[in-house]
Amino acid sequence: PFEKYLEDNKTVAFLIIQNDTIQYEKYWKKYNESSIVPSFSMAKSVISILIGCAIDDNLIQTVNEPVTNYIPELKEKGFEKVTIEHLLQMTSGIKFNESYINPFGEAATFYYGRNLRKATLKMKLKAEPGKQFEYISGNSQLLGLVLERALKNKTISTYLEEKIWQPLEMEYNASWSIDKKNNGLEKTFCCLNARARDFAKIGRLYLNDGKWNGKQIVSADWVKQSTEVDTTNGSVINYQYQWWKLSPAGDYMAQGILGQYIYVYPEKKLIIVRLGKK
Repeated sequence: PFEKYLEDNKTVAFLIIQNDTIQYEKYWKKYNESSIVPSFSMAKSVISILIGCAIDDNLIQTVNEPVTNYIPELKEKGFEKVTIEHLLQMTSGIKFNESYINPFGEAATFYYGRNLRKATLKMKLKAEPGKQFEYISGNSQLLGLVLERALKNKTISTYLEEKIWQPLEMEYNASWSIDKKNNGLEKTFCCLNARARDFAKIGRLYLNDGKWNGKQIVSADWVKQSTEVDTTNGSVINYQYQWWKLSPAGDYMAQGILGQYIYVYPEKKLIIVRLGKK
């Protein structure tokens, strides 16, 4: 049976929303609608939305800018050819060990380390940008550093609150894990902590082309750019601007390592959120 299947696969929350109506909502393992669940890599899709907001706000000029416009320290490592779009598309050519098990890998350092800025600036290139797709969290964390520099005196969490959390009238507070208590940097490759219904609202924002109850939150052009297939310059058919593409039908999703999903199918006005421990 469906619910046993969900429970057996360590699901903690499952929502189906169609035509702005919750059709199904169930929780397991002592979780409920107010339970906090970490996003893991669904946060990558959220940092993508915030990059779009920053472009709307003229804090970032274009995705074609080199990252060294914001992080000049990387010029000495040859990052002048790496653009913001390369980071969004995972085609930057950065050398990065994505293993969370290997204690010496960069992903483990990013996840458990206490100085993300320093760790991010240590990254090197292994290939020419714009030639090949490789899914690595280093791209998403570098996007976070670009955004932090663009925001200047405002944190990424504050920007998330202003641009998404308050305008979308989220039901609950959220938090973004940082590397250290004082002057910490958000782990933008992961680690946004929120509730299932509020994750669903992020899906609804994109389902409605960046609008929330008639108000444009992020430009429709950015939503379109983020969810269209683009296979140029090393990009792949199933990934676009930190979102996973599923099929020519136009559906797409944010995805986390333990089975966190915000699935959006615009044609059917459908959003599915699945959160779990496996």
